[in-house]
Amino acid sequence: MQHINKQNRKKCSTNGSIKLIMNNKYLFSSILFLIIQTLIAQEFAIGIIPSPNKISILKGIFEINNQTTIRCNSKTKDISILIQSYLKKESKLNLKITHDKKNKKNSILLKIDSQLEKEAYSLNSSKNGIIITGATKAGLFYGFQTLKQLFINSTQIPIVSIKDSPRFKWRAYMLDEARYFHGEEFVKKMLDQMALLKMNVFHWHLTDDAGWRIEIKKYPKLTEIGATRSDSEIGTWKSGKTAGKPHRGFYTQQQIKEIVAYAAKRYITIVPEFEMPGHSSAAIAAYPWLGTVGKAMDVPIKFGRHYDNYDITKPEVEAFVKDVLSELFDLFPSKVIHVGGDEVGYASWNNSKHVQQYMKEKNLNTAADLQIYFMNNISKYIESNGRRMMGWNEIMGINIHKRFEEKKNDKEAETSLAKNVVVHFWKGNLELATQAAKKGYSIVNSLHSYTYLDYDYRRLSLEKAYSFDPIPTGLAKKYHKNVYGLGCQMWSEWTPRNTDVEYQTFPRIAAYVEVGWTNTNSKNFENFKISLKKMQNYWTSLEINYAKVLE
Repeated sequence: MQHINKQNRKKCSTNGSIKLIMNNKYLFSSILFLIIQTLIAQEFAIGIIPSPNKISILKGIFEINNQTTIRCNSKTKDISILIQSYLKKESKLNLKITHDKKNKKNSILLKIDSQLEKEAYSLNSSKNGIIITGATKAGLFYGFQTLKQLFINSTQIPIVSIKDSPRFKWRAYMLDEARYFHGEEFVKKMLDQMALLKMNVFHWHLTDDAGWRIEIKKYPKLTEIGATRSDSEIGTWKSGKTAGKPHRGFYTQQQIKEIVAYAAKRYITIVPEFEMPGHSSAAIAAYPWLGTVGKAMDVPIKFGRHYDNYDITKPEVEAFVKDVLSELFDLFPSKVIHVGGDEVGYASWNNSKHVQQYMKEKNLNTAADLQIYFMNNISKYIESNGRRMMGWNEIMGINIHKRFEEKKNDKEAETSLAKNVVVHFWKGNLELATQAAKKGYSIVNSLHSYTYLDYDYRRLSLEKAYSFDPIPTGLAKKYHKNVYGLGCQMWSEWTPRNTDVEYQTFPRIAAYVEVGWTNTNSKNFENFKISLKKMQNYWTSLEINYAKVLE
């Protein structure tokens, strides 16, 4: 036997292991894949949600201290004050804001670069300081949110280079307060979390069958009567159980103004939803003449679809709708006004002689055409006031509820919805969204099976939420611009407490944030989970009742 010394034996053993691995291509590929995945996970363990589209992480940290200055100009001073206030609260540091243009060390510099996209920003840190650049103050604000998430502790951040911009311009969270009133403090709490996660639209569902939650000066009974119901169905659909107590609540116009201003400071647009012509029982309870049937009713205590609709053939009903919209225009600067339009039961119209006569006079052959005729008129009014109408995809006149007995035989519309309307897709075959985008309609994709936060975590897991893509499969690239983005919807039929809403919302809201912001080739669910653990620690500090789906 040939003598092999210890060094040679080790060398032969190593070479043999390498040969074994090289000869087993599958094993080699698997190990290489694991190494790459580990390196990627370590890089993104820095914990930013949504994950930046371009990020480089270098060795070292920048330490903020009492000598650090915040350098700005008149255009960026607002963001400077936010950074100053944040560091004072979190680190007990009182940083000086200066307009000094010299390249000083130990500073946080804010810059505007109009060449960047509207919401884009860059963040570069070194041992000497931090530079945040944005095309607008919104971009700078998002850079600030990233800065907050970068802190290793309250005074240190890693050395990084980030260039970032959102994939979609519509990144929305919807809160339904028609079913349950959650209150000003809670809404502001949610707006704070949206801001940290770079969401930019708060879709506020304020009217429905179960309650009217906004003061309208011209029609005081909307809140005097419509904001209170005598009881509430609990548990689940058709449970037969009730809470045994009344539920009430609404926002005054002054409160609305304060909340709108609060959101604006966080670069969030509030889009109000005023449901029409269905889901209108609370308003009809307040003013029975609004209804088609002509009977007095109470605000329903059961959730779901209800029988009566606004009688949109009456001039006084159309005047009511326009009056309410006029007050909404004064309260909400949003360029988009949501009018619902979903789940309209046509029986009350089909059974009304005067409605049928009206349809005959207008050459409208189906109830769906009547709805489109009305919606187009309202769209013109909204447009004449410098705004744009948005509604759920039923407003296109396509019957997406054929499985329901009361909708099974509803005929689809023969006329077309106005092209300036934003179609909020939530239900039906995705081909409907594809066809709408091809026809030139603007789309917000909120396909319910992927975005409805009232669904439990077995039906809609965190991973499923993260996998959602607002661009329908197969949609040609030239039409992608018609897909504005997505919304995630927190319907509150079965979440009466604020902690219930939190549990359904968190952590899935973080998944939707990354869907809306991060390019598909920069997304990675395993990296996201690492970042999410850091975010969960933050939510724990705020006593947010998030679902512990990672544990």
